Amino acid sequence: MGKPTGFMEYERMANPVRAPLERIGDWEEFHLPCPTEQRREQSARCMNCGVPFCQAGVQFEGRQLGCPLHNLIPEWNDSIMNGHFAHALTRLLKTNNFPEFTGRVCPAFCEQACTCGLYGDSVTVHDNELSIIEYAYAHQLMEPRFSPHSSGKKVAVVGSGPAGLAVADQLNHRGHCVTVIEKRQQPGGILMYGIPNMKLPKSVVRRRIELMTREGVSFVTGLNAADPAVAKRLSEEYDAVVLCCGAEKPRPLGIETEGVRGVYFAMDFLSAAVERQQMSLSPAIPSAKGKNVVIIGTGNTASDCAATSIRQGCKSLAQLVRRPMEDYLFPDGILPQDYAQEEAEALFGHDPRLFSQSLAALETDESGKLKAVVTKDGKRLPCELLIAATGFAGCREDICAAFGVALDRTVKTEAGSFRTSVPHVFTAGDMHRGQSLVVYAIAEGRACAAEVDRCLMGYTNLI
Repeated sequence: MGKPTGFMEYERMANPVRAPLERIGDWEEFHLPCPTEQRREQSARCMNCGVPFCQAGVQFEGRQLGCPLHNLIPEWNDSIMNGHFAHALTRLLKTNNFPEFTGRVCPAFCEQACTCGLYGDSVTVHDNELSIIEYAYAHQLMEPRFSPHSSGKKVAVVGSGPAGLAVADQLNHRGHCVTVIEKRQQPGGILMYGIPNMKLPKSVVRRRIELMTREGVSFVTGLNAADPAVAKRLSEEYDAVVLCCGAEKPRPLGIETEGVRGVYFAMDFLSAAVERQQMSLSPAIPSAKGKNVVIIGTGNTASDCAATSIRQGCKSLAQLVRRPMEDYLFPDGILPQDYAQEEAEALFGHDPRLFSQSLAALETDESGKLKAVVTKDGKRLPCELLIAATGFAGCREDICAAFGVALDRTVKTEAGSFRTSVPHVFTAGDMHRGQSLVVYAIAEGRACAAEVDRCLMGYTNLI
């Protein structure tokens, strides 16, 4: 424990955030780093508890308690406090393959379980984690690591989101020959196409892909493994196949939308926005520029759609929330806002959320173009772009059919296992557990890699 009295001497100071009206003018990251000395003080607030709940990673009374990756948080907090960033990196990478991702988009279950937060403010674990990995990249500590031995085994990972990348990274460092298959033109999955640049810069994703490539992982893009011929070839040529294709099937809106122009699902809208902004493409899904936008849903994806619409120059923004406002209030009666609601209020003068509201009908013109939505209490909202961020109904049937694996809403596996109904075919991430978070996907990928390794080698030393 670097400073036993640190939690009493230093107040919590989170990383600074760019002002809403400034950051909506571009697509750059809106969280900013703090000076090294301040970061060391924030790490000194860690109490090094006898029982560090921050790293417990267990479910308790229906809630997540601590980090699902079991990050060794007190250990690397102590190293940061003492200025030993290189040692902190070794402790962080022991449990987390991609802290540059979780340090930006994880909801920080660790901080919610922090003992220091029982009677005050929790330690800035999330920001501390990000500072370690960014220090490592800036000081050339993230050099390629190679396995001293080759197993001679070949593994195909289908899907390059966080679960697929974690599987590939683990198995590659174990000495297996790993090929990642991605249907899109660039690898990264939801990290590249589903999370806006201001939350997770695409340069950060590409940086990690480049490092993995230098370490020996092969990436094949533009290849759809849902093609039965492709699936057959992968099954025949590789010793194991791991399906990490996400939960791509969206939950339907519950009203008739056939023939209506202007209704899109959230992930399609976000993917099109990334292609337009980052890749200079012209996707079929339109921009929100000059349009009255209505978003259905209130989760992280809905917020990303709201923030994206604002940056594209929407005319107005409304967010329909089915549950009442009381369900979201803090104990002191304050309604919390995330980054997108802050931006909307700064731009339009009000919080975009309309509580206790759900969609009842759509109004179109003679050509089928959307012009308004009507809520169940009769409220009419002008709308040329309706975005459904209502969650996911499961994974794609075509990829499962191509490999012949049994499917429910997700791929069926043996209890407590990642093994599918087809020998030597495994699954991980949202395709296995359902719609979830990046941190869970990485944890699933690591656990699945250990099972694949045990299957191929008869034992495993992966954790």
